[in-house]
Amino acid sequence: MDTDIEWRIEREPVDYGEALAAMEARAAAVTAHQARELIWLLEHPPVYTAGTSANDPAELLDPRFPVHRTGRGGRYTYHGPGQRIGYVVLDLRERRRDVRCYVHALEGWVIAALGEFGIEAFRAPGRIGIWTVDRQGQEAKIGAIGVRIRQWVTLHGFAVNLNPDLTHFGGIVPCGIAEYPVTSAAALVTGYSAM
Repeated sequence: MDTDIEWRIEREPVDYGEALAAMEARAAAVTAHQARELIWLLEHPPVYTAGTSANDPAELLDPRFPVHRTGRGGRYTYHGPGQRIGYVVLDLRERRRDVRCYVHALEGWVIAALGEFGIEAFRAPGRIGIWTVDRQGQEAKIGAIGVRIRQWVTLHGFAVNLNPDLTHFGGIVPCGIAEYPVTSAAALVTGYSAM
């Protein structure tokens, strides 16, 4: 198998169901050593996704967009225009077979990328995802992490709020964390333009 990682960047939103099917197929091919690993950057039309821990119906406040059950970890999250999604299909059999290390590395990668644009982001103890301090001085979530590992091949990945309509998060309790707001690069950086 070619060990180079394919980078795919979509210019138009991709339907969530279509993306999920394509990612699942690619992961199966990577597992069988029949395809290259993949980092796929894209956006979706507005959708809520429910991870394997999304068991509390009270966290789905206003299902104004389609809701998809998915095999990734975590609870409810929103995906939509202005949010960069990164689906990461890597073969951990060729790396370190350590789920926590992988999630930590994924968080670190997103934190470093945000830092390149002057956004100080960080991990918060006890809270998965990517955090920052908003203009009101409150900790706020700027990115989500939700992964699945099947036969040591990764699926799903991260979502970073660049310039989404933040009111769309109001239909859910994002990641089951009600006490902190969500924010975006556009809300933090004066004169923001797409990264």
